[in-house]
Amino acid sequence: MKFSEGIEWSIHCVAVLAGIPSGATLSNASLAEYHGVSESYLVKHLKALVKAGILESVPGPRGGFRIARLPAEITLLQILEAIEGREPMFQCEEIRGRFPGCPQQSFSKPCSIHAAMLKAELEWRKSLQGTTIQDINAQVKSSPERQQADEIWMQKHLRLPVGQAAVKS
Repeated sequence: MKFSEGIEWSIHCVAVLAGIPSGATLSNASLAEYHGVSESYLVKHLKALVKAGILESVPGPRGGFRIARLPAEITLLQILEAIEGREPMFQCEEIRGRFPGCPQQSFSKPCSIHAAMLKAELEWRKSLQGTTIQDINAQVKSSPERQQADEIWMQKHLRLPVGQAAVKS
């Protein structure tokens, strides 16, 4: 199974936004630059995250994006569903009944392949539901050099409300 790169981009953006000071924002251009990805493609995903209530979009010259809820309340499954939708990954087309001369009603039980794939997907979704952005950020261990580079970059790109100092939340 392969997801669109938008899933990875979205999770990374939410994780970064979870680590900025409360009330601060980052523009879509800054988020795209930080991750080295296409801004026009990223904006589409950021808008989907806003629509899902994961991010907020703040208008104006100090505007941009910020998380809408606490990092402990945002799961990887919520991000996945905001980007990819809630449809099951596996779509059974009941091809077992397509061979010549086989009436569709000859099967008294659901397709066992469909049942196995659905069971696996439910377990996978359960795992994603149990992993939050707070969990992800707690596992990030950057080198001191990377931490310093991140702080310098953030100082240049963070958009703070007037009069607010950059204090981490």
